[in-house]
Amino acid sequence: MSEIEIKIKALREELAYHAKRYYVDDAPEISDFAYDRMYAELLALEEAHPEFFDPASPTQRVGGAPLDKFDKVTHTATMNSLSDVFSFDELDDFLAKMEQALPHPVYSVEPKIDGLSVSLRYENGKLVTGATRGDGVTGEDVTQNIKTIFSVPLTLSEPLSLTVRGEVYMPRATFEKINEKREREGLALLANPRNAAAGSLRQLDPRVAAERKLDIFVFNLQEGALYSDGHAPTSHTETLDRLAELGFTVLKNRVKATTRAEVFAHIEALGALRDELPYDIDGVVIKIDALADRVTLGEGTNTPRWAVAYKFPPEQKKTKLLDIEIAVGRTGVLTPTAILAPVRLAGTTVSRATLHNADFIAERGIMLGDTVTVQKAGDIIPEVVTAHPELRDGGETTFAMPTRCPSCGEPVSRDGDDGAAIRCTNSACPAQLSRGIEHFASKNAMDIEGLGPQVVELLLANDLIHDAADLYALTAEQIAPLDRMGEKSAANLIAAIEHSKSAGLERLVFALGIRGIGQVAATALAAKYRTLPALMAATAEELITIEDFGQITADYVVDYFSHPQNTALCERLTAAGLITEAVAAPTGDKLAGLTFVLTGTLPDMSRDEAAELIRAAGGKVVGSVSKKTSFVVAGEAAGSKLTKAEALGISIIDKDELLRMLDR
Repeated sequence: MSEIEIKIKALREELAYHAKRYYVDDAPEISDFAYDRMYAELLALEEAHPEFFDPASPTQRVGGAPLDKFDKVTHTATMNSLSDVFSFDELDDFLAKMEQALPHPVYSVEPKIDGLSVSLRYENGKLVTGATRGDGVTGEDVTQNIKTIFSVPLTLSEPLSLTVRGEVYMPRATFEKINEKREREGLALLANPRNAAAGSLRQLDPRVAAERKLDIFVFNLQEGALYSDGHAPTSHTETLDRLAELGFTVLKNRVKATTRAEVFAHIEALGALRDELPYDIDGVVIKIDALADRVTLGEGTNTPRWAVAYKFPPEQKKTKLLDIEIAVGRTGVLTPTAILAPVRLAGTTVSRATLHNADFIAERGIMLGDTVTVQKAGDIIPEVVTAHPELRDGGETTFAMPTRCPSCGEPVSRDGDDGAAIRCTNSACPAQLSRGIEHFASKNAMDIEGLGPQVVELLLANDLIHDAADLYALTAEQIAPLDRMGEKSAANLIAAIEHSKSAGLERLVFALGIRGIGQVAATALAAKYRTLPALMAATAEELITIEDFGQITADYVVDYFSHPQNTALCERLTAAGLITEAVAAPTGDKLAGLTFVLTGTLPDMSRDEAAELIRAAGGKVVGSVSKKTSFVVAGEAAGSKLTKAEALGISIIDKDELLRMLDR
C-alpha cells in the first residue's frame, strides 16, 4: 500500500470516528473547524488520486448527481406495519393475550418516532442500499439521500452483512429553522416535521436532502448476523445494544417491563416527556423482548402478533385567544381565524388556529381574551376545541362577525336560512380574486410550483395579472425585476406555468374553483363529459345523474358557466394552449365496478396518490360513504367517514390491503 493510500485510509477512518462521536454519541472531541480542515484535506487527496475512490468515504455523503427518478427496491425482509391501539383498555387486551400465550412475557417499551421508516442494507460492513418502506414488500432506493444523514454509518466497525430498520426524522430545531427561512423567502411552510422528513428523503437531488439535516434511530435488526463468531442474540434489547456497538444510533428512552403496570407507567412517562424531546414521537411501541417468544407467537397477515403501537390521543394545550382575524376565501366565504399566544403543539409552535365559522364561535360561547384549548386536527391543522369560561377575569369581550367584507367593504350575507357560511356579495372582491388564483395554482389543481400567495399578491400589485388566464401571457422579463424574484426565479416560474398546460381537464375543472366542486367531483365531471366545451354545455338534469351529484351541486355548475366572465375565462385558457380534455384513463380493470372512499392519513402515500392508483385500475373514488360504497380505505385519524362505514357495514381496509388488491 502506497504512502498516499495509507494517508487517505487514515483520514477516512479518523473522520468516520469523529462523525460518530458528534452525531451518534453526542460527545465531540474536536472542533468543527478541525473536522472541516481534515475533510478538505481528504477531499483534495481523493480528487488528485481517483484510483483510490471508495463509495463509503465520508466525502461521498453528498457525492451523487441528481436523479431523474427513484428505482424500486424489493425488500429481502418484509417491512410489516404494526397494529395500533388508541386506549389503555385496548392495550390491556393485547397484554392479556401475551400473558395467556407466554408464561412470563418481558416487554420492550420504546418511543414511536414520528418519521419515515427505512431499511439499511450492509454487505461486508459497507452500506449498499437505503430504501423506503413503500408497501412493505417494495420500496424506493434512496441510498444517495440516506448517505447525507451523518448518523448513518457508511462503514460498520466490523465487516458484517445485515439489514436494519430505522425511522428517519427531522429534529424540531431543524424544522423550525427551515420554516423560518421559507417564511422569509415567501414560500409555503412545511406542515410538520414528519411530512418534512418524508419529503426531504424523497428529494431527487441529494444536495437538497443534505441541507435538511435529517437524523435516524435504528430500532430493529431485519436480517443478517450481528456477530462474526456465530453468536446469536436472544433478546431485542441485546440486539439494539449490539447495533449501538456497531455504530448505529438506537432508540433512547426505552425500558424493559414485566408487568402491565410497568408498561402503562412508561407510556405515561414518555407522554409527559414529549415536549422536552428534540424530536417528535406519536406513540409508544410495546414489543415482546425475547426473540424465541416472537417465533412462538408468529406473524399475522400484515402485522406481527408480538408487538403493538399505542397511539397518543391528539395533543391539547391551553392558551390565550388574543384576537380573531377574518379571511376572505376564493368563494367569498368569511372565515374566522384565532390569533393565539404561541403554544407548542404536536411538533410545531402554533399561534393561529381555525374557528370554522360564526356558528362555531357562538355555540361554544368563545369570547375575545378567553383561555381556549387547541389541538391539531389529524396532527396537521390547528383548531380551537373549546373555551374555558371558568378562567375568565372580566376583561373578555363578545365577538361579532363583520357586516361588510374586510377586503372590499361590500355587504356580506348568510347562505340561506340555515347556512353556516357568511359570504361577500361582491364577485369582483380583490381577496376572492387573489385566493382564486392561489387555488388555481395549488398542488392539487394546476400545480404551478413557485406561485404561492406572496407571488400572486406581487403579480396583482404590479398589475401583471387580473385573472388566472393572464398567467399564461406572463414573460420572464416582466417577472424578473419584481421584489424577491430575479432571472432564475422568473425563468422557473414561467417554466412551471408552461408545464401546467398539460394538467388535463380533471385538474382544470378543480382549478376553476366552481362552488361545491372538489377533486372527486371534478374527476367525475371530467370522466362524464371528457372535454371542457361539453361540460360548459351540460344541463342540471344531466348533471344530477352523476353519482353523488344532487340538485344543489348541479345548479352550482350550471350557474358558474352561465356567467359571461367565466365562459370568457375558459375560452382564454383554451386559447392559451391548456389541454381541455380528460387525460386520465384507466389502464387496468382490477377494481372495475368498485367504489372507494379514502379517509385519514395513509402511511407513505397521500390520498391523492391512492386515488390515482384506484382510478388507473378502473375503480371509482367518491367523497362520501353510502350503501353503494364498496370499500373505505382508512388511515390514521380517520373521522366521521369511518364511523359511517362501520354503521353501514361497509368493508374497511388499510393501504396495504388496497395495494394487495392491486397486486402491488
